[in-house]
Amino acid sequence: MASEPVTSHLRLGLNPRQAETVEKLLLAGELELEEVGPEALTIRTVAQRAGVSPATAYTYLASKNHLFAELFWRRIVTEPGPEPEGDSAVDRIRVVTRHMAALLGRSPNLATAANIALLGTDPEVERLRLVIGAEFVTRFREAIGEPSDPRVVEALTFAFSGALLQAGMGLMTYEELSQRLDDIVAVIMEGH
Repeated sequence: MASEPVTSHLRLGLNPRQAETVEKLLLAGELELEEVGPEALTIRTVAQRAGVSPATAYTYLASKNHLFAELFWRRIVTEPGPEPEGDSAVDRIRVVTRHMAALLGRSPNLATAANIALLGTDPEVERLRLVIGAEFVTRFREAIGEPSDPRVVEALTFAFSGALLQAGMGLMTYEELSQRLDDIVAVIMEGH
C-alpha cells in the first residue's frame, strides 16, 4: 500500500558506506527517542549511540526535527497496516485511521516528536511533511476507491492531520482519537 519504497529519503544517492551510516543514525535515533524522549534527545547523543562523530551525524541530519520527521515517515512506510477492506468506503477508511492511531499510540515519544517536527520550518522537514502528507492522501484515495472526489480526500486528510495534532497536544488519547475519527469519517463520507 505504501506509495514509495521503504528506503530512507536520507539514503537516496548515497554510496553503500554512507547508507550504512545513515541506517546506524536512524536506528540510534529511534532507540534514543524511545529511551529519553524528544526533549532530551540531541543529535550528539544519537551520534554517540550510533558510533559516529557529531559532525558526521550533522552531515546527514540537519536537525533533530529532521530526524523526527524521517523516523515518523519511516514508521508509516514500514508499518503500512492491513489492507483497507470493508463493504463501504467508511469501513475501509476506518481501517486506515484506526491503524495509524494504534501505531502512534504504541510509540508516544515518536508521536510527540512528529508533532514537534512537522510544525517546524527546516527545509528537510518541509520536504518530508509533503511526502508524509502525500502518503496520507494515497491511503485515503485507495480506501475510498475510484473515483475519489479530491475534496473528500482533502477533508479526510485535514481532519486526520488535525486529529493527530490534537492527540499530540494531549487533548485526547490515541484510543480516543481512533473513536473520534470513526465518527468524523462517517460525517465526511455521508452522501458519498
